[in-house]
Amino acid sequence: MDALIDVRPRDENNLALAVSELPAQKSLLRFITCGSVDDGKSTLIGRILHDTGGVFDDQLETLENDSRKFGTQGARVDFALLVDGLSAEREQGITIDVAYRYFSTPRRSFIVADTPGHEQYTRNMATGASTAELAIILIDARKGVLPQTRRHSFIVSMLGVREIVVAINKMDLVAWSQEVYERIVADYREMAKHLGFTNVVFVPVSALEGDNVAAASQAMPWYRGVTLLGHLETVVPQVAAARDDGFAFPVQWVSRPNLDFRGYAGWLTRGQVAAGDDVVALPSGRRSQVQRIVTADGDLPTAVAGQAVTLTLVDEIDISRGDVLVSAAYAGKPRSELTAKLLWMSERSLADGSTYLLKVGTTTAQTKVNVSRTVDIHTYEEAATQRLNMNEIGIATLTLDRPIVVDDYRDDRELGGFILIDRWTNETMALGLVDSRLAAAPPVADGEAATTVSRSWLARTFDVRLPLRSQARRDLIRRSLIGHGPLSVLIGAVIFGLTGTVSVAVGVALIDLVARNLLAFYVAGAGQQVTDLSEVPSVNVDGDGI
Repeated sequence: MDALIDVRPRDENNLALAVSELPAQKSLLRFITCGSVDDGKSTLIGRILHDTGGVFDDQLETLENDSRKFGTQGARVDFALLVDGLSAEREQGITIDVAYRYFSTPRRSFIVADTPGHEQYTRNMATGASTAELAIILIDARKGVLPQTRRHSFIVSMLGVREIVVAINKMDLVAWSQEVYERIVADYREMAKHLGFTNVVFVPVSALEGDNVAAASQAMPWYRGVTLLGHLETVVPQVAAARDDGFAFPVQWVSRPNLDFRGYAGWLTRGQVAAGDDVVALPSGRRSQVQRIVTADGDLPTAVAGQAVTLTLVDEIDISRGDVLVSAAYAGKPRSELTAKLLWMSERSLADGSTYLLKVGTTTAQTKVNVSRTVDIHTYEEAATQRLNMNEIGIATLTLDRPIVVDDYRDDRELGGFILIDRWTNETMALGLVDSRLAAAPPVADGEAATTVSRSWLARTFDVRLPLRSQARRDLIRRSLIGHGPLSVLIGAVIFGLTGTVSVAVGVALIDLVARNLLAFYVAGAGQQVTDLSEVPSVNVDGDGI
């Protein structure tokens, strides 16, 4: 077997940085790599880890051995194996799960999320993008912009990522062609012009060879821009301007270690709080003042967004897990109806009017979902729909069983981002982003009006008055028609024999069939409501009452 090419740095002292030489405080950048399958995402991260001295000798030796067993680069070290740790990933040469890696340079610390490129794993990609400040979108120079490139670009835009680096990879396989690079740049700019990105930087790279990753490429003298790592070290992520209306503090836990202490633990999602500030507990609306800001290292005079603290209040008011402490100037109000974008993550489709659990921040509520539009990832145009399939993006109205504290995602990621959970299986069904700017429903064409009215009447009848799960409702209807139909026909025949009138016999048979089915629906719906109440966990589990 051919020997592996040695990739150890010749001067390890230039790359392996002594801890004592690092700055005491370095800024942290969270970024994600995304793009279509086999665009080289894992290889790029592995190359960055290697070139920044993040791979020790024993890890490199293991990597060389793994490359012989699982590698896809022949005699070369397969850097993707530094990231792809699952056995299925190594066997198939693909990324399945989200892999997080930590590394640093003298100028900055980084957390990178390597996400899968296959369409069926789009939900994993969205999970990684939910905490990212910057996205590296890889494009294979041989293939150009692909449908998954469009989908991932739309998702990172939807999740509020505004800093984009388009790494045009595998330039070595197109003979380092400037023409190919410029064509892909033009194609991507045209595709992404409506996605709202603040800054898009293009870098031609070869993750396998290392060109323009950490060091400038000698093979592409026509490119005079910054290297990929150089840009990551210096970029300042653009943060969307949130409303200037104070802080928000979702209560995660009511802390009562003894009878003399009652505090509310959580972390600030936005703003700043200080001892003595006026606060409002939502959704109850009760008011008090901050008495102390408690941490494991002692009390603080102030706390800022991102800090985990325990707040104590001057007054003993009823606050539980799921409540949100906000400043007196907070402009948001508890809502029981939301408009949101949904990324459907389940193999089971979303049917209009289905009911799920909505979890946002530290609170959970039941919600009915009415989807109205879907987004075509190829054109980014919207179309009317009443169903979402896996990996599809749609716009929906959600009606909650009670008011909860939520905010638009653009103002507060923690209180604006949520997930939908199947209350029977606990499967995560969708990722959602609250956006009050979205219209509740698209215009209805003339030919669609009757269908829409009819569907609304059916929804009121079967989803509100008869609250059954969609599959259970279909099964019940089928069983009812099969079981009650013959009996109703028999009753109609008896009436015809007694009266000799066909219209009377048919009318009696229909009334009997409808009455029996309605009674069955009501009984089943009432039974399911009792089951729901017994199976749905309480959302106020810590510190109910005073």
